[in-house]
Amino acid sequence: MQAEFKLFALLGIFFIPVTLLYGFWSEWEEPVGALGFPLLAGMCFMVAWYLWMTAKGLPDRPEDNLEGEIEEQAGEYGVFAPHSWWPLWLALTGSLLFLGLAVGWWVFIIGAFFGVFALVGWTFEFYKGEHSL
Repeated sequence: MQAEFKLFALLGIFFIPVTLLYGFWSEWEEPVGALGFPLLAGMCFMVAWYLWMTAKGLPDRPEDNLEGEIEEQAGEYGVFAPHSWWPLWLALTGSLLFLGLAVGWWVFIIGAFFGVFALVGWTFEFYKGEHSL
């Protein structure tokens, strides 16, 4: 987790001068950015601290080894459906939900109904049919 820790630590350091630049350019009249950037820097430092503390208790990963080989990372990455249509329905449901927030609650309710159907279908995809486990 060395790369992740360093990335978030550098981002936290980066957002400190960004806060000052933003404050001077906006003449400290716009409070959202002047408050948001220090909070963002603090969040990056918290994530960096968490990754650093977690990495101390774990062995080095293959990607942390500078002399590591690609074969060291090989392994199973998960189970994926070969021809699943459910992510398409979930994406369409998500678009209906966001459209419902902009247009009206009745569209949101229709999207929520289809969302339950799509989520149950995606969850139980491997329980019946050609790809059942």
